[in-house]
This record gives sequence, C-alpha cells and structure tokens, in this order.
Amino acid sequence: MTITTCVFDAYGTLFDVAAAARVVAEEPGREKLAAVWPQIAADWRAKQLEYSWLRAVAGTYVPFWEVTKDGLDWAMERAGLQDDLELRERLLALYWELPAYKEVPFMLAHLKAAGKNCAILSNGNKDMLEGAVDSAGVGLYLDALISVDKVETFKPAREVYDLVGARFGCAPEEVLFVSSNGWDAAHAAAYGFNTVWVNRMGLPMDRLPGKPGRVLSDLSTIPELV
Repeated sequence: MTITTCVFDAYGTLFDVAAAARVVAEEPGREKLAAVWPQIAADWRAKQLEYSWLRAVAGTYVPFWEVTKDGLDWAMERAGLQDDLELRERLLALYWELPAYKEVPFMLAHLKAAGKNCAILSNGNKDMLEGAVDSAGVGLYLDALISVDKVETFKPAREVYDLVGARFGCAPEEVLFVSSNGWDAAHAAAYGFNTVWVNRMGLPMDRLPGKPGRVLSDLSTIPELV
C-alpha cells in the first residue's frame, strides 16, 4: 500500500534534546555545568522517558511538561546542582526552543512537495510542541501536531498510535512512522505502521515484539524511502 502519511516523534527525532544543556554550558559563568552537562543531558532524557512509562503503567498521567521538570530535577540533584534555581529555569526555558537537526527542514520540505501528509506524534503536550516547531521554523511543513494529551497516557500505548488514523483517516499500512527511540519504533511496527528507527547513537536493537523496518543514522534519506 502507498505511504500517504509520514509521522515523526519529536524529541530526539526532529529536535535535539541535548541542545538545552549544551547551549547553557557554553554561557559565561557556567563552569560547574560545563563540567557535567553531558551527564545532565543524558540523565534528564532518561528520567523523562522512565517517568512517562511508569506513569502510563500506574495510570497517573500528567502533562509531559511536568515529567520534563521532574526529570531535570533528578538530573540536577545527581550532579549536585539542585540548589541553582536560576540554572534550572534557564534550562527549562531552552527546552521550548530546541533546534531541529540540520536535515529536518530539507527532509520535510521534500515530503510535502511529494504530496505526503506530515505530522508529529509526541508525548509532548501541545504547547511544548508548538514552541519547538515555531522556534525551529518547520511549522509550514507539518499538517498536525498530535499530542498524547488527547488520550492521557504515554507511548507506547496503542491508544497513542490510534491517534494517527483518527486524525488522517488512514490505515496503519499507509503510515511511515519515524522515531529515534528504538522502543517507540518497535512498538509502532508491532502496531502495524511502516517504521524507521533513526539510530543516531549506533545502539543495539531493542528486544521487543516488533522490529523497525529500516534503521538509519539520520533523517536525510526519508524522502527516498517514501
């Protein structure tokens, strides 16, 4: 079946989640952060995902922004920076302005020129996604920003992937779903989507029921696949 709809995870797939810590670490007077920013960025992202999974299992949904703040608080405490409230606010502010990876505008533009529906499907709440999309300047290439807020649970719940068909009226086989999270691509494949795992870090394949149809190192060849 022809691919009609290309759906992308947001954080880590289209937008560089490590950029907030990296950018702030380069500012004058940030020597303490500069020494530990890679650890903080990694811990922040890991806890953000872990808390989303645990909340989904426990049925204690909160908007992703709350999960994001909780993850940062854990990461800062581990690094011994929990008392720097100004740093906390600076890092959180930049999370609304994450840059897109360099190939993203070109890739999305080619998909739209080919007549494909393009959308984001993300754990992020709608205002977070709007902030990132506006900051990156890619909104003109996207037909929809689909947030898990509609179903009040997080990926990889099937209800989340159901949102794509509900929005575009398409069958799963018509969808190309792209994520930098191996577990997300695997569950989307098990759901019935055509999937691409953007494995920027060269990680091993997750041992899960589904497997991504393709594994790429970046997004630049997505238009050729479609």
